[in-house]
Amino acid sequence: MIRVLIADDHKIVRDGLKRILSAQGDIEVAEAADGDEALALVKAHDYEVALLDMSMPGLSGIALIKRLKLQKPSLRILVLSMHGEQQYAARALKAGATGYLNKDSAAEQLVGALRKVAAGGVYLTDAAAQSLVAPDQSHDALSGREFDVLRLLVEGLGPTEIGERLHLSVKTVSTHKTRILEKLGLGSTAELVRYAIEHKLVQ
Repeated sequence: MIRVLIADDHKIVRDGLKRILSAQGDIEVAEAADGDEALALVKAHDYEVALLDMSMPGLSGIALIKRLKLQKPSLRILVLSMHGEQQYAARALKAGATGYLNKDSAAEQLVGALRKVAAGGVYLTDAAAQSLVAPDQSHDALSGREFDVLRLLVEGLGPTEIGERLHLSVKTVSTHKTRILEKLGLGSTAELVRYAIEHKLVQ
């Protein structure tokens, strides 16, 4: 039996994924509505694979992957994201994920990807593999935490909201923002949003 934890803040997505996986007969599914719940469940139970959305309230993204791997080093993590492979796959794998799947192709590839990851393999689409061999963007210089802050800034969240979401102080968020702008050679949040759109870092 392959024990899988699905972590996604959208119930309709969780229900859909659960239906696909439960129909296999040899896959047992648990679910979490956010990153904090996922971390608590991983602490309390043993799963072979965690199927993670990259963008959830609370703990999420690169920070969540790192925390889960710290808690259970043997846990296999398959990231399921609406964000394109070129932008996030390399970072997710560097943080400890063992596979990356875009939500657009999830229905067709999910079961095969999950079985490969559960068996100890790495699952990457062609686009994700390409992002590993050709990281040529300025934002590749950002740390995982800086990248999470960038993503939330672009979503329109302020320093206080970002601090609450990532469990950081407002001062730390401001420091990350300053470093992000410096590394990207940008002068304002508006320029950062434009940069993110141009480089397809947001939907």
